[in-house]
Amino acid sequence: MARIVILGAGIAGHTAARHLNKLVGGKHEIIVVSPNAKWNWIPSNIWVGVGQMKEEEVTFDLAEVYKKTQVKFRQARALSINPEGDAQSALPFVSVESTLPGKVGVQENIPYDYLINATGPKLNFGATEGLGPDHGHTVSVCTASHAIEANKKLQATIEAMRRGSNRTIVIGTGHGMCTCQGAAFEYIYNVDHALREAGVRDKARIVWLSNEYELGDFGMGGVHIKRGGYITNGKTFAESLMVERGIEWITRAHVKKVEAGKIHYETIDGSFHELEFDFSMLIPPFAGVGLKAYDKAGEDITAKVFAPNGFMKVDADYTARPYAEWGAKDWPKTYQTPAYRNVFAVGIAFAPPHMISKPMQSPNGTPINPTAPRTGMPSAAMAMAVAQSISDMLNGAQQPTHSASMAEMGAACVASTGAGFFKGTAATMTVFPVVPDFEKYPEYGRDIKLTSGEIGLAGHWMKYLLHHAFIYQAKMKPGWSLIPD
Repeated sequence: MARIVILGAGIAGHTAARHLNKLVGGKHEIIVVSPNAKWNWIPSNIWVGVGQMKEEEVTFDLAEVYKKTQVKFRQARALSINPEGDAQSALPFVSVESTLPGKVGVQENIPYDYLINATGPKLNFGATEGLGPDHGHTVSVCTASHAIEANKKLQATIEAMRRGSNRTIVIGTGHGMCTCQGAAFEYIYNVDHALREAGVRDKARIVWLSNEYELGDFGMGGVHIKRGGYITNGKTFAESLMVERGIEWITRAHVKKVEAGKIHYETIDGSFHELEFDFSMLIPPFAGVGLKAYDKAGEDITAKVFAPNGFMKVDADYTARPYAEWGAKDWPKTYQTPAYRNVFAVGIAFAPPHMISKPMQSPNGTPINPTAPRTGMPSAAMAMAVAQSISDMLNGAQQPTHSASMAEMGAACVASTGAGFFKGTAATMTVFPVVPDFEKYPEYGRDIKLTSGEIGLAGHWMKYLLHHAFIYQAKMKPGWSLIPD
């Protein structure tokens, strides 16, 4: 019996666990290691952040779900991996530290035959002074608990406006190298909607602050979409939404520091600015969680296994070259690490070979550009492909049998622009492929027939239904595997 260890239980890790349980559960041992006791459907945190949902609607207890399966659960934080074993053990292993109440800090080594790194990111609030809900002056919707606190402060802001005060609300990205603009994009429109429902929208100045070169970039180098029979670009689509809602925008910005009530930022032209605020939700940049790696002799090989940003190297082409020389073929397909055939990394845990949006910097040398997104549908697709490959390798295959290149897969995004069964709206977008391929699609980099965007009430219904469908699927209830990932 082989042992498969999965580090992380987010969208990628939990998807891998679900499918491995179905494919090899009972025949082989599956262990999920996560520092968090609860699973969180992160896309719906934006609704928690405006009071439209409660924490229990977007989370559930992981141990309770895994108890009904062949998957074993360890509530612990991964510290390091020894892919070659060490002097005491010939088996590769991962070192973990318990986060279980009563056992916090207790360390153990877990041997493995196959390892899936799905740790996700470190929310790197520390990259910007004064950023974040814990030690800073801004709120977040990156976790359910963050979103609860965001809603408390939002409701206090709304109450102040009801008493006649004007308020400035700033939402966007808190660093020049942020990814995941989509969460902030959804949140700003839901805040706008909440203010309208409360009858205080006229008391608010709402500002979008982003590291995107143009609106609608989203770290994908922008996008051309087919809408109503016409082709338009993401910039026009995003700008029209902001104009319709009376939202101002500032792009090409790197937040340098946040003080109480004041954001200091630099723009791509090298100039420095200040923006006063009463309420602000800024997404932090992401980094690897800090896993270390050691060889059999105990020597540190972290630089061999991980990129400088802490994300794990996989079967991508990381050869340094100018941005214009990168292409779709450089992106990974199997997510297997180059040096160790039994180690994989999926979701945000893998290191992209290059940016999708063009790298830029100010005259002061400050990088200001979105980094590549790899959440949601792509994360699930990677995890499912790796689970299937490991299943086949356990049955004798010598190499991964399934692939899920972001340059060969499409993605659908339903971005909420206001919750409400009769008044809600959402922007429904599809792109194919996620990473543009200008050799195959020379005009736009993507198949315009499969890249589209619309906005309306039907989109909100779809997002609401998908919320319940994915929660049902994640809880592994009867027939869960019939729901597409």
